[in-house]
Amino acid sequence: MTKIALITGATSGIGRATAKKMFSSGYKVIITGRRKELLDSLISEISTGNDLVIPLNFDIRNHDECKKAFESLPDDWKKIDVLINNAGLAAGADPIDKGNRDDWERMIDTNIKGLLYITQIVIPGMMERKNGHIVNIGSIAGHEVYANGNVYCASKFAVNAITKGMRIDLLPYNIKVSAVSPGMVETEFSLVRYHGDKQKADNVYKGITPLNAEDVAEAIEFLVTRPKHVNVNDIILVPTAQASAVYNFRE
Repeated sequence: MTKIALITGATSGIGRATAKKMFSSGYKVIITGRRKELLDSLISEISTGNDLVIPLNFDIRNHDECKKAFESLPDDWKKIDVLINNAGLAAGADPIDKGNRDDWERMIDTNIKGLLYITQIVIPGMMERKNGHIVNIGSIAGHEVYANGNVYCASKFAVNAITKGMRIDLLPYNIKVSAVSPGMVETEFSLVRYHGDKQKADNVYKGITPLNAEDVAEAIEFLVTRPKHVNVNDIILVPTAQASAVYNFRE
């Protein structure tokens, strides 16, 4: 039977690359995101008209929307084998005393609460079947704090803690829980963080060859293709030029 993977935040970056990777690996995929036009363009890229991809257009920060979207799935599609909690963002890069409360709430609502909402909706089926794999996309920022990263780092430290707690709670149900914690990845991440300021976003990667979304997608594929008795707890994946969250080598 073909396995089903649900990928949140599939409209761009890591989520989009992961959806393509999972589809090419033989999974049926459920892709989610707020930008319907980008979900549609992803379907046209990967689907061959064989009904192996379903888009769910909703805002993961809204619990009712999450629940409604999941309930709209055909019954067979609700039997999700792999949940990839990718939806997340950084908003702002200010010292704590100058932080923007809207940015704080956006990060907390997406990175923490959104992950919890969709996971709590999906896991009862996994628990009933005593089978499943949850992959949370964390960050090196969930292992090390850096200047002006305060609330974003806190949100990713929370993802790290939730992942560990989830792994313990779901162990009796034979559900694997893993994380991928990337360093610098060139996606929309910095453009979103700097509220569309392209110059600031481009400076983040100046003099460095960062990871790309496909690098992270390959790590996710590795996690979900391990034998049944093997779980990889966390992969910290960084570009060669990045030794830590705070030290990079720039040419």
